[in-house]
Amino acid sequence: MSDVHGPPHARTPPHARTPAPRTHTRPTPLLAPAAYPSWVSENSTQKWTAGAATGIGSMPGGDAREAAKTVTGSLETFPYLPELPARGPGADMIGRTLGMLVEVYGHVEPSGWRISDRPGRDTRRAHSWLGEDLDALEEFTQGYEGPLKVSAVGPWTLAAALELRNGEAAVGDPGACRDLAASLAEGLRGHLADVRRRVPGARVVLQLDEPSLTAVLQGRVKTASGYRTHRAVDRAVVEGALRDLVGVAEGGPVVVHSCAPEVPFGLLRRAGVAGVSFDFSLLTEREEEVIGEAVEGGTTLFAGVVPGVDGPLSDPAGSVMGVRTLWRRLGLSPGTLSESVVITPSCGLAGASPAYARSALAHCVRAARSLADNPE
Repeated sequence: MSDVHGPPHARTPPHARTPAPRTHTRPTPLLAPAAYPSWVSENSTQKWTAGAATGIGSMPGGDAREAAKTVTGSLETFPYLPELPARGPGADMIGRTLGMLVEVYGHVEPSGWRISDRPGRDTRRAHSWLGEDLDALEEFTQGYEGPLKVSAVGPWTLAAALELRNGEAAVGDPGACRDLAASLAEGLRGHLADVRRRVPGARVVLQLDEPSLTAVLQGRVKTASGYRTHRAVDRAVVEGALRDLVGVAEGGPVVVHSCAPEVPFGLLRRAGVAGVSFDFSLLTEREEEVIGEAVEGGTTLFAGVVPGVDGPLSDPAGSVMGVRTLWRRLGLSPGTLSESVVITPSCGLAGASPAYARSALAHCVRAARSLADNPE
């Protein structure tokens, strides 16, 4: 996942060319259907297999086919649609989601993404990048059956990052927040339908990226001047908007991701999400009780235990040692551990080298297998 704060030009290098238009020819499958285990989707009550691993969203580089090949090859039972923010504005998480919105458009200013009256070059670029990414994913998932994760920025991080015409964040305007949430819901319906059409055997999992959610709840989103902050949004309003987005998935699982501290597990559980994705290293003891309640209520923990940037990796069992320890402290049954936890990197891999990104995803798979083989 890319950083949602600061000008997009600073986050990702500008792209010097206009992306090629998306083609509509059906790609030749590179993997036979037998390459994916059919048992993944046998149990309709199980959203993903025990001992599962997946990624967060972003990958390094700008080659959509290479990213899709890496993700589908490394995560054979739980792949996802990669984001490639290094390509520039429109491929970043905010720009990509802005391109999904219905009748809401945006363009890039030095300060960030801003609402526009009509679609322009930046909106068209976002559409084109997404189409290219979907084409690549479709190519490498021919015959796939099982969970497939796609992501979009959630309504509150979008409202915190997207500027109104006066330069202030949309989060300070309740009407703008409602309009954004409604537009996002409509756009996601179309996006999910497109993914299901392209990969008909997939059980699509929607991930809402909400790294700014806690800041919105605590009134820590800065105004344009930088000297004040926008008022905290009422928790009931935040929860209601998220619940509406969960409904867009039409019964499919929805996961909320945040790599920020103080993830509101209880609020997300009440909003009806199937899973919460977070940086495991940021957990504090005071959050343990609400995490235990979430797990007992059926919420899956997407535990980010593998660093998202280059560095030495411990052995797989060592990477999930903290998860096992937490389970014991909470008094939860070891037998439920691998069914209740999905292993992931701590955040997106856009800041990693391509070699490390491949290693990190493979390491997540091995760590998840370790958790399943030895939950105690």
